Amino acid sequence: MMAFIEKGGSDFQPDTKSEYSNSNYVLLTYILEKTYKTPYATLLKKCITDPFSLKNTYFGGSINTSNNEAKSYTFEDNWIAAKETDTSIPLGAGGIVSNPLDLIKFSDALFSGKILKAESLALMENIQDGHGLGLFKQPFYDRQGFGHRGGIDKFTAVFSYFPSDHISFALTSNGSNYNNNEVAVTVLNAIFGKPFEIPEFTTYQINAEELAKYNGVYASAQIPIKITITNDGKNLTAQADGQASMQLECTAENIFKFDKAGIVLEFKPAENVMILKQGGGQYIFNKEK
Repeated sequence: MMAFIEKGGSDFQPDTKSEYSNSNYVLLTYILEKTYKTPYATLLKKCITDPFSLKNTYFGGSINTSNNEAKSYTFEDNWIAAKETDTSIPLGAGGIVSNPLDLIKFSDALFSGKILKAESLALMENIQDGHGLGLFKQPFYDRQGFGHRGGIDKFTAVFSYFPSDHISFALTSNGSNYNNNEVAVTVLNAIFGKPFEIPEFTTYQINAEELAKYNGVYASAQIPIKITITNDGKNLTAQADGQASMQLECTAENIFKFDKAGIVLEFKPAENVMILKQGGGQYIFNKEK
């Protein structure tokens, strides 16, 4: 692994810029093990999980579903188990198993000064180029949070701490056919008294003949991409130039969505128009003839 990392070289000189690097977290794992002459899993248990009663947090291994552990999944018409990464590869960059309750406990302990001295925590919160020492800024409206997010295979996790309110938030997932960021935003809106909507997961039955009327290549004067719409007789698929295809879900007449990216497509077949809605923006596409 060291040889593999070394072969990749350095992107910049120390203290000149910041970027996230999984390889650096692997190197930190090795440094810990060499310094303390102790396996990383043991250090994690001795220094973090045991002192703060994190009973569902540990260094992982092969997933054992009979031990109440979950595989991760991708959705392609049905849920399919994702390939499993051996945790000897990511080590401290993604080999830790946990759940939201333990992440909240960890967050509370970290930001209350129970794990690190105040000056060490201040170094973690010193953000440069969007990155701190193990933390990221996670703003929410007028509030400033600190936390971390990441994923491996089809597992995802995020935790945030908002100092002004002393509130910690955590979300984990072992597979999603929905945009998890929308889940987080909705929960935080509820916590901080902002307006929020609970999504409705409705479906609309549509036949092959109806699907055909949406087929075509659509272009917009607002953004420089073209989107090709096709169907396989059962489902509609959208593919933007240079991007992966997206299988769309019909939720109402002429309305389709792709929840993973928070995309809604509204078609107006009589006008040869498609409206793309994402992130609060609306973009008009016209079908090319």
